[in-house]
Amino acid sequence: MSMNGTLPTPEDIKRVKGLGFLHDKTTADCFNARVITRNGRLQPDEIRAIVDAAEKFGSGEIAMTTRLTIEVQRIPFANIEPFCAFLAEHGLEIGGTGPKVRPVVACKGTTCQYGLIDTVAFSRTIHERFYKGWHDVRLPHKFKIAVGGCPNNCVKPDLNDLGVIGQRVPSHDLSKCRGCKVCQIEKACPIGASRLGESRLDWNEEMCNHCGRCVGKCPFGVVGEEKRGYAVYIGGRWGKRTAQGRMLAHVFTSEEEVLEVIERALTLFRDEGNAGERFSDTVSRLGFENVQNRLLGR
Repeated sequence: MSMNGTLPTPEDIKRVKGLGFLHDKTTADCFNARVITRNGRLQPDEIRAIVDAAEKFGSGEIAMTTRLTIEVQRIPFANIEPFCAFLAEHGLEIGGTGPKVRPVVACKGTTCQYGLIDTVAFSRTIHERFYKGWHDVRLPHKFKIAVGGCPNNCVKPDLNDLGVIGQRVPSHDLSKCRGCKVCQIEKACPIGASRLGESRLDWNEEMCNHCGRCVGKCPFGVVGEEKRGYAVYIGGRWGKRTAQGRMLAHVFTSEEEVLEVIERALTLFRDEGNAGERFSDTVSRLGFENVQNRLLGR
């Protein structure tokens, strides 16, 4: 019930949805609250606070969303304000809805054996600068960002409005290749971009996804590391309509470069996106090459 003893009105439901409370269709007056986790990571005291809040103000049930926020379920309308106040005491906030930058998703690339970048720290930087920094900026539609540690794409960065993927670009000195019958580079390549030809290694540069697993595998030093960095994909989406994002034609070598691209993408979307359209539609309407050049500052 609402504070005056009546069921929440449609206006109430719309208002609290903008705050991060989604109406639970199985009840008349309860809502599911999305607690922001800053890329899916929580400290023990924060977890305890969420559990306490779920038991004090909701049904006690907790669920994870697809974007790594925590959903505290079945909070009566009258409990919304005290629930928010309780979480605020523990440094936690509700959100993740509306036409704005959504919570950032990241894989465990910081600790994963395949991770090429510090996904946890970088996604936290993105969270602070864009989820929080742009929190009051209304966009044409929601804008999702994901950070993946390597081309395994576990968090599907290329299916987000903007995705970042760690890169390890190999270098090749084929003059050192001895044409070994069992090629360690061929064995290391998970996608077949490097294969032993008639007399030496053949590397398909267009096929290579820069996972870096071949680097250092040749005992004769054929493959080394050219650089580590970040690939940025734009225009991905999933849901009722899907689109695979396209990679910008540049491997960035610093976090600040990537942050500048994100800022340009959001600014372009804010200023030139049509109301109700996703970023993928904006990119398609304006033309990928045009958008790419503008994001790269050309």
